[in-house]
Amino acid sequence: MSTPQPQTTERRYQLFINGQFVDAESGKTFKSPNPATGETFAEVAEADKADVDKAVAAARKAFDGKWSKISARDRGRLIHKLSQLIERDAAQLAELETRDNGKPIKESTYIDLPGVVENFEYFAGWATKIEGETIPVPGQVFNYTLREPVGVCGQIIPWNFPLLMAAWKLAPALSAGNTVVLKPAEQTPVTALELAKLIQEAGFPEGVVNIVTGYGETAGAALASHKGIDKIAFTGSTEVGKLIATAAADNLTKVSLELGGKAPNVIFADADLDQAVNGAMMGIFFNQGQVCCAGSRIFVEEKAKDEFLGRFKEKADRIKVGDPMDKATLMGPQVSEEQLNRIKSYVDIARNEGATVFTGGGSPELAEEFKNGYFFQPTILSDVDNSMRVAQEEIFGPVSSVITFKDDDELIQKANDTIYGLSAGIWTRDITRAHRFAKAIKAGVVWINTYNMMNAASPFGGYKQSGYGREMGKHALELYTQVKSVWVDLSGKPIGWFGK
Repeated sequence: MSTPQPQTTERRYQLFINGQFVDAESGKTFKSPNPATGETFAEVAEADKADVDKAVAAARKAFDGKWSKISARDRGRLIHKLSQLIERDAAQLAELETRDNGKPIKESTYIDLPGVVENFEYFAGWATKIEGETIPVPGQVFNYTLREPVGVCGQIIPWNFPLLMAAWKLAPALSAGNTVVLKPAEQTPVTALELAKLIQEAGFPEGVVNIVTGYGETAGAALASHKGIDKIAFTGSTEVGKLIATAAADNLTKVSLELGGKAPNVIFADADLDQAVNGAMMGIFFNQGQVCCAGSRIFVEEKAKDEFLGRFKEKADRIKVGDPMDKATLMGPQVSEEQLNRIKSYVDIARNEGATVFTGGGSPELAEEFKNGYFFQPTILSDVDNSMRVAQEEIFGPVSSVITFKDDDELIQKANDTIYGLSAGIWTRDITRAHRFAKAIKAGVVWINTYNMMNAASPFGGYKQSGYGREMGKHALELYTQVKSVWVDLSGKPIGWFGK
């Protein structure tokens, strides 16, 4: 793997429609800054409704034409070839991800890019294994089902894991035989367009994957409400997810949503405290806290509170915040100035509600080069009550709320007292208690004595207002296929009353 080189020139990108890179119909562009410096990193074409219309038309033509004529085996081989090209260019893609998103190069290189490759590899294998079934209905009748692609899929992805979220969406959709119009987040458009180059190189037919960059209010809204879209998939905030579902409802477009979270990360007094502290760190400070399943509500058994807080603070204060291209950096900038200001406002809210800023709570002192970057300190809030806004609303930053509990019943009540239900963690040596909690918690993913573990083969998604549908694993294929039931008479005789 080659060493990333410094990026000194501004990059320019067009839309990717019908297998070609093209300017937006309006000619408009927008700037994508480097979050570490605030300087422009890339200039990108700004799509609106006219461009979305073109992309949907291209996807429809490909779905009805060349793509439907390609065998499942060859479809899988194309997806696998794409995974190999991504692996070949992993170092360059990791660098671009870091410069456009701000996440540390260590994370881009060793977490994001391997996950991207893994997802395309995994779903490449599923292309030849999507099957129907025969059903033993009574009488001389043969009944079977076909599992078919949904059609043209609109996919809108977030800015926290730009390339990985593209893989989560594209891989199962393509494996099932769909075509796609993908809209990356306006904050992080670069790596999706770099992926388009590899889609070209892999040999996908024109129109199978189309990528339109632009703002949610224009390009995203046009995609969600488009009459030519058969299915819309969205990952992002619960607030925007509701808008997506409303827009899609007018056309009865199929929808899957992976939305926000306010995960309880529970630490019992009998837990291995060193392990639990490390898990709490990974749960809230990974990716600058910009993770939908972040363990932002840390429930600590009351008798372990002081020791836990002491160890947690000591580790949090040692986190190296700074240049995301430095391999020693553990926390880079937030993705945007808007996001940074949101986090600052929540810390102010916490103070006003009576919480204590146990450590952090402001911007770190950094070199002159990064003075305009969007950096925030790892922050621990103590004396938090579960009813406070900082314990109920998704902050999406490196801010943890430490809440104490006395017994299991109180814990379960508080842990489930949220509109969200995406994930949860538990740290204990008592395996019975661990399984009891896993069953009682209303969340789509539960980690026991670990946190943030994921794999392309394992489903991911939420309960309640954290969305519906599951990403990854065979369950993701349910989002991108539909079932047709076929009945064949084997008796040769008239049926019903009208044959008499």
